[in-house]
Amino acid sequence: MTDRKTLQLRDSSEAEAPSALKKRGRGWKISEKRLDALHERARELRRHSSEAHKALAERFAKADLGRYKFTRHAVVGSAIVDFNCHNLGMAIDIDEDGEDEALARRRDKSLEAVGIRVMRIKAADILENMDDVLARITAGMRLRIADKQAARREHHASHPRQSAPRGRSYRTSNAENR
Repeated sequence: MTDRKTLQLRDSSEAEAPSALKKRGRGWKISEKRLDALHERARELRRHSSEAHKALAERFAKADLGRYKFTRHAVVGSAIVDFNCHNLGMAIDIDEDGEDEALARRRDKSLEAVGIRVMRIKAADILENMDDVLARITAGMRLRIADKQAARREHHASHPRQSAPRGRSYRTSNAENR
């Protein structure tokens, strides 16, 4: 019997150091065989989507979300999320009946450990109250945009840009200041 790889959380000491980017898997430590299996499973899920998933995908296709786009059944690391917005670092997961709650919580915790916010929505809510669901998603997007802007401002405040006088390169103006 072979060992199956499962979604695991890293120790806090490992999580501090960012992993080096790989060609495939974008920094996640996933074998090529596992990544291919994940992509094949995502393709299969796209072909056989639930009614709630189809309804939300249809609304996303019609909605004007600006530069933000949600991808259906996207592979993120070693997980498949129902909808993913890469620019926002936001995933939407539809809670269907019969899903394993413990596995879903572990997957969410793993994704949030790498900066991806997961929003869970019940399938029944999508089918019954689409407008409320879209309002929740829009509010979540606004919060995520505000978080990213605050992080960007904080980064720029702690790492101010060093601008050189016009017409001179950074190296020459910096050498003169020494």
